[in-house]
Amino acid sequence: METTPATGMLAASWLLIALPLAGAAVLLLGGRRTDRWGHLLGTGTVVAAFVVGLVCTVQLAGLDERSASVDLFTFIRTGNLDVEAGLLFDPLSAVFVLLITGVGALIHVYSIGYMAHDPARRRFFAYLNLFVAAMLLLVLGNSYVALYVGWEGVGLASYLLIAFWYTRPAAATAAKKAFIMNRVGDVGLALAIFLMFAQLGTTSYAGVFGQVGLLAGGTVTAMGLLLLLGACGKSGQFPLQAWLPDAMEGPTPVSALIHAATMVTAGVYLIARSAPVFDETATARTVVLVIGAITLMIGAIVGCAYDDIKKVLAYSTVSQIGYMFLAVGLGPVGYAAGIAHLLAHGFFKAGLFLGAGSVMHAMNDSVDMRRYGGLARKLPITFVTFGLGYLALIGFPLLSGWWTKDAIIEAALNRGGASGWLLGGVAVLGAGLTAFYMTRLMLMTFFGRARWEDGVHPHESPPVMTAPMVVLAVGSVLAGFVLVQAFPLETWLAPVFGEPEEAAHVVAPLTVGIVVFVVMALGIGAAWLFVGRREVPLTAPARVSPVVAAARRGLYADAVNESVFMRPGMWLTRALVWLDNRGVDGVVNGTAAALGGSSSRLGRAQTGFVRSYALGMLGGAVLVAGALVAVTTA
Repeated sequence: METTPATGMLAASWLLIALPLAGAAVLLLGGRRTDRWGHLLGTGTVVAAFVVGLVCTVQLAGLDERSASVDLFTFIRTGNLDVEAGLLFDPLSAVFVLLITGVGALIHVYSIGYMAHDPARRRFFAYLNLFVAAMLLLVLGNSYVALYVGWEGVGLASYLLIAFWYTRPAAATAAKKAFIMNRVGDVGLALAIFLMFAQLGTTSYAGVFGQVGLLAGGTVTAMGLLLLLGACGKSGQFPLQAWLPDAMEGPTPVSALIHAATMVTAGVYLIARSAPVFDETATARTVVLVIGAITLMIGAIVGCAYDDIKKVLAYSTVSQIGYMFLAVGLGPVGYAAGIAHLLAHGFFKAGLFLGAGSVMHAMNDSVDMRRYGGLARKLPITFVTFGLGYLALIGFPLLSGWWTKDAIIEAALNRGGASGWLLGGVAVLGAGLTAFYMTRLMLMTFFGRARWEDGVHPHESPPVMTAPMVVLAVGSVLAGFVLVQAFPLETWLAPVFGEPEEAAHVVAPLTVGIVVFVVMALGIGAAWLFVGRREVPLTAPARVSPVVAAARRGLYADAVNESVFMRPGMWLTRALVWLDNRGVDGVVNGTAAALGGSSSRLGRAQTGFVRSYALGMLGGAVLVAGALVAVTTA
């Protein structure tokens, strides 16, 4: 895709990163002097970034090439490696900028009320600003090196946010788990960048995409699989999904930021941005499809068994990101559908998490849905906004999820053959399970008999918290229609992914819509039969089926990681430490001890007595003479 040097506001697009980064710096370096107004500064910088992003997007729409580059400075110049720090503002980065700053600004506003009584609120907003700045660098960088810097910045900021209440052992453990599992994926991304430089001599998008067609098939496949490993780590996809639900130990606004608009979407962005690489390797693209389908089902199954409202939503995110991976794995026919679902998901999932935070705010921070019930009357605004997010998520007709999720299911079925039917069937089944676990959540939280603990007096959240929820609820209703019908996203993204092609429908779209609606209705009905018609016990039943028992333990993901990776890793580490102590250090220390002992013994012979030295000389002379006699007589 052709790019032109940026002019006007596009030339100042570096402000998108600089504004929240400056906010983070002021709040962290200013210390307690900024406590009284730090939250306002943190929110203001992100709102300002959203305005800049909006102006830049409008200006971009007026360009013929719809792609602008901004050269900043030389980042690395050594040997054959020349990395120029620059930004690329094109249709793909533009939609991510608006999502990150728009939803991010609403989460900042919500956090003003949610964190009002936390003594470290200023530090919290500094970390939020740092997170947004790193995410913006990730999507705006014009090379894989720039993306990697933002990638690692997001990892650092997410660690700080998840461990914000670090005095809680669970929060500290969850942050460490997220950090370590993300490092596994980051190794894959780093190796992919090394491979690009080794084979192509460049890491810029233009350089890599312009030459990737010249590489051998095995090299491109390896590059794609390494990029996929990095994407799986950041987006919580199989087999690196176990960290994502544990990240719920952070404050609820963090959950909304990580699970809706920013961090988990980074993997989808990476694969979409690397479309020219994946288009050259059917093998890597097939692996993306498989990973997406597996993760989709894992998240949907586990979400049916949890009683923690935030963890149900977390596993829902795992499942929905699986849909996005499935879409981008389909290639050119699925890229726009995956990004559209990502954007719609940013609205309704952020709204659901903020709604969950409102419920927790009313219930003394309880997350146990078995201790909720009957909250619809006590929290009317939360109920309505949460309910709209719920309907959008399950794909209720004409709401956001209906437009975007059905498009992914259609694209999967249109693949044709056994693989198309299998992938489409998995996506349809996932829609039914989504309807089940989300209806179960709604029934246990807002309907039925009140099961509150003593001393709990539910009350609606203040306007500073409910206002962002209302805005997100509007997005949950309208975003899908806007992205698919009013202003088709696939047309906007055409300069990046190519002009959209008319799909050869294996199954008529109307038939797909009817089937998905029926499956969704069955999921709702099943939830009503199992939860709505029965009294919800205050404690989870102990005697359950093996499937439910496995789902309650995350399908044993942690157990597998511990058995296959963590414990063998510990044993290997201990073995290497023993080998280092007894082997390497043993040889070094043994040699030193032998030399030291020998020199000590030789030193004893140095008595200082002349007669001893004379005797030694005489002995030596006798030995030399004896040797000479032996040689001459031989």
